[in-house]
Amino acid sequence: MPIKLPAALPAYDVLSKEGVMVLDEDTAARQDIRPLRIALLNLMPKKIQTENQFARLIGATPLQIEFSLIRMSEHQTKNTAAAHMEEFYHPFSEVQDQKFDGLIITGAPIEHLPFEDVTYWDELTQVFDWTQTHVHSTFGVCWGGMAMINYFHGVQKHILDHKAFGCFRHRNTAPASPYLRGFSDDCVIPVSRWTEMRQDEIDAANGLNTLITSDEAGPCLVEDPGHRALYIFNHFEYDSGTLKQEYDRDIANRTPINVPMNYYPDDDPTAEPQNRWRSHAHLLYGNWINEIYQTTHFEVDKIGT
Repeated sequence: MPIKLPAALPAYDVLSKEGVMVLDEDTAARQDIRPLRIALLNLMPKKIQTENQFARLIGATPLQIEFSLIRMSEHQTKNTAAAHMEEFYHPFSEVQDQKFDGLIITGAPIEHLPFEDVTYWDELTQVFDWTQTHVHSTFGVCWGGMAMINYFHGVQKHILDHKAFGCFRHRNTAPASPYLRGFSDDCVIPVSRWTEMRQDEIDAANGLNTLITSDEAGPCLVEDPGHRALYIFNHFEYDSGTLKQEYDRDIANRTPINVPMNYYPDDDPTAEPQNRWRSHAHLLYGNWINEIYQTTHFEVDKIGT
């Protein structure tokens, strides 16, 4: 089964051309099946790029997915056309009475700010509380994951003296986890952040399990069964060229930045980067969708009860 998207959403054409099965809303309505309701709370400035990245991963499973886009109610984006936001996004205030099988909360380029100084922090904490009664499983990504683990467990983020930037090898520390079904003993994951979470502080919190970690980049994927959540601090969802775009942007802006480690062949930024994480990205998000399918309520109204 495919992912259900509005036919006018840019991701519809992008994924169709890549061979991902997509359905428009009219066609999906004719299928006698309850799709999984998966929402994306998109906090990234490049909304369309982020939509494509996550829709690509969750649309690759055999299940029909109904994909919804959510934004903070009062925060206005400066990098995506207002018409796109108006047509495809729902403010959280409009969906908070609805229930979802899964929710992805993205990162945001605000790592330098204390959490409580973020302009939409109060509403975001409402979202975190809402997930406990209205969402079956939540996936916090990069800053989104750091914010969730801080809110629920008090684990702090720490500023790095240099940006963790590149493709780093990570270890599978929980091969029996259903979320890592089919994973190799190690894998490469893109990293792009100025902050870190520390393993000893995660270990000191109650009920957290680290599933993937790196000697160079620190803890990566943490399971929080008590809050039906996963937190990932790195970027399996990145396209092949995303780190290149970030590097080229910083060079153009004369922002001090190192060449992303282990990304370009021979660390040569004039060479074409190679994608070495795509298969594990599909495995992780496919396993997450499968776990939702196996455990969520058939009756949507019972989600969170």
